[in-house]
Amino acid sequence: MVKHVLMIKLKDNAQAECEKLRDLFLTMKGRVPQVIDVEAGADFLHSDRSFDVCLYVTLESPEALEAYQKDPYHCDVVKTYVATVREKAVAVDYIV
Repeated sequence: MVKHVLMIKLKDNAQAECEKLRDLFLTMKGRVPQVIDVEAGADFLHSDRSFDVCLYVTLESPEALEAYQKDPYHCDVVKTYVATVREKAVAVDYIV
């Protein structure tokens, strides 16, 4: 199993904007075939060290992660939107 974790700091971190991105992330379950499970959440503390939205995806293998990174829905809808609203992003991918 592979875990893909992405944290986004938004240009506008109003609660509605955070929730909109969280909800978009959740639409990948059932639409992106490589995704076994997806979890997403919007930060509520808004501290100096906080990121605004976190995505947590479970995939079968490193090969599934590679296919996920090229999936049309993930690229054309999710990544395209994220590129317009993000200020900063960090990610980690690891094998369990």
